[in-house]
Amino acid sequence: MNTDRFREQTMPVYRNPALESRWTGPPGGIFEGPVGEGPIGLPPQDAYYAEIYAAREDGGFLIPEVPFRQIDPRFYRQEVGDPFGEAPGTIVVDTADRYLYLVQPGGRAMRYGVGLGREGFAWSGRGLIQWKQKWPKWTPPNEMIARQPVLAKYSADNGGMPPGLDNPLGSRALYIFQNGQDTLYRVHGTPEWQSIGKAVSSGCVRMVNQDVIDLYDRVRNKAPILVI
Repeated sequence: MNTDRFREQTMPVYRNPALESRWTGPPGGIFEGPVGEGPIGLPPQDAYYAEIYAAREDGGFLIPEVPFRQIDPRFYRQEVGDPFGEAPGTIVVDTADRYLYLVQPGGRAMRYGVGLGREGFAWSGRGLIQWKQKWPKWTPPNEMIARQPVLAKYSADNGGMPPGLDNPLGSRALYIFQNGQDTLYRVHGTPEWQSIGKAVSSGCVRMVNQDVIDLYDRVRNKAPILVI
């Protein structure tokens, strides 16, 4: 018996039928209260999320399914009201609540749950997505190598860590620059779905691979980003 799979398949699902009339999101999305109150109720954990977090082939790699029922439902990918009022196309990273928003037209936003590492709290302000990459190499900064010497084999001098399912940058990476300089701050994928919504030991802004692929496809190069 696989205990993790048993727990996932037998976890109870709670729904509040009284909220059905206030439905604003996609099938399987979340119920929203009045403007300013944020989401209410629990989203149905149904085929919608089973599909978007299913295993998928991408770039020659088979990305495992995400056991989404073991993640707090508020961190599921969903369309919500835009709480910031930035221009459409802007990324907003809310480090306090562990959300990343991609602002949409009409006062809406796509919201994703994220995990934040030590580097994820190291920079804030406005910048640009200077470039983005599918299945990137990972080159740990010198400061990280100093803390974890075992990573020296992946240094810039040694060519970095090749792309793959175990690569800490996951399936996609978005590179943030400010005033023409690399901030060393990244939005990237991760195989560690357990880190979503949490502060973890290292890394910048982590998203499950299925979500960062969705974000990557929606974001244009030179898109503005605000980290608060």
